[in-house]
Amino acid sequence: MNKTVIKQIFTIVSGMGMLGLSLVCGAQPTSTGSGQAYPAKPVRMVVPFPAGGGVDVTARILAQALTARVGQSFIVENRSGASGMIGTEFVAKAVPDGYTKLVGSQTTQAVVPAIYKANYNPARDFAPITEIAKSPMLLVRPQLPVKTAAELIRLARIKPGELTFGAAPGATIHMAAELFKIMAKIDMRLIPYKGEGPAIVDVMGGQVMLMFSNMPVSLPQVRGGRLRVLAVTNAQRVPSLPEVPTIAESGLPGYEAATWFGFFAPAATPRDIVARLNAEAVAGLNPPDVRDRLASQGYFVVASGVEPFTAFVNAEIPRWAKVVKEAGINPE
Repeated sequence: MNKTVIKQIFTIVSGMGMLGLSLVCGAQPTSTGSGQAYPAKPVRMVVPFPAGGGVDVTARILAQALTARVGQSFIVENRSGASGMIGTEFVAKAVPDGYTKLVGSQTTQAVVPAIYKANYNPARDFAPITEIAKSPMLLVRPQLPVKTAAELIRLARIKPGELTFGAAPGATIHMAAELFKIMAKIDMRLIPYKGEGPAIVDVMGGQVMLMFSNMPVSLPQVRGGRLRVLAVTNAQRVPSLPEVPTIAESGLPGYEAATWFGFFAPAATPRDIVARLNAEAVAGLNPPDVRDRLASQGYFVVASGVEPFTAFVNAEIPRWAKVVKEAGINPE
């Protein structure tokens, strides 16, 4: 390129200002405080629960999508313990440089802090990036002589305290049951379990009368004829069970509960990094093959913007704190 052409390009760009510069040079990548393009090294995505659960499943699918889009590794690290508080606190106190992230849930951000004395504040210590997905729950029973949620409510009112349900105390399925009890003004008795797996085994065996179960756990049992489903906890019917009504439309208007999974950064993470991760996560979760992969396991992609997700989380925190208080749930 000769000097005359270079001079002409410089004159045009100078006249166009920063817009011209960006058009000629291309959009600049997100930068860290050191001036390096972000991400310049692998990003750690902390899951505060063991491998194989809902948080872990959604985290690994998101990590694959981000790795493919950004060209840098996003690595899932399981730091479980204390109902998710260990891993969640680790991220809350991590250096906010964009390289340590949390894949949390309704449990870590809204329920556990309302029950236990957590060493983190979910509203203060995190910058929400995006809601990844939701998983509705199914209200299931093996042998109870009821076919709808409305019939279950009527039976519970006739036999206060006699119906039993299984759940790990403080888990999302427990909270869904407590919300159901509060809104229906009924009394059912919790049979505590250490996890959802043992609870559903006893429900199928008839030792427990019913339970609210995460869809990925109970759907295979429903399809196999080992459990009967009365209703879904979602606000709308789910595509994989279109014939099953919601609890809201079958006796309890306004009822809604679903396990949700979200992507978070430490609160002081630069806003441009949060915005970049949101854009990449949303783009990575929206392709039909990714949505279908999650839907086949009972998870439904949300992929929300930063502001809507922040507002959602800020509403969920007091919502579930109120349920915890009204249900009288105390630390073990």
